[in-house]
Amino acid sequence: MKKIILSLAVVGTLMSCSQDKTAYVDNTVLIQDYYKMKTTEARFEKKSQALSDELDSVAGEFQKEVQEYQEGMNRMSAKQKEEKQSELMQKQQMLQQQQQRKSQMLRQESDQAIDSLISEVKDFVGDYGKEKGYSYIFGSNESANIMYAKEGLDITEDILEKLNAGQKTKKEATTEESTTKE
Repeated sequence: MKKIILSLAVVGTLMSCSQDKTAYVDNTVLIQDYYKMKTTEARFEKKSQALSDELDSVAGEFQKEVQEYQEGMNRMSAKQKEEKQSELMQKQQMLQQQQQRKSQMLRQESDQAIDSLISEVKDFVGDYGKEKGYSYIFGSNESANIMYAKEGLDITEDILEKLNAGQKTKKEATTEESTTKE
């Protein structure tokens, strides 16, 4: 009986020693606070605003053309009115298609950039896990796919600090360059 208890204790000790090292990161915080994501979002916000300004300008010109037609339609024959209305409708359709095409292209470009950053972060977390000896690093998000975790297992801030370390170095280099130029 003592041998069985001793054997169970040894097996239990061995099993506890071979437990996998695990942790988790908050995916949302990690991606949102990654400096490259912030700069990417800012870049696409500028592109979106430029596209909006361009489309507003084109729409304004079209609106002027419609207004000129409305002001002068009393002097037109029925055939001229019909031709001008047809021309304006075609132009409006072309403008709408152009707007949709440009918006879709911008959205695709943005999605590709964000997907690339997400892959970069995943690769970084994988390398971090290997370096630190983790067997698993889980991802959590607002869907709460991790309902409970022992305190101290959230390594989001540590990974985020290391991810953003390159940005701090770039900022310091920029500061040094501007100080040297003065």
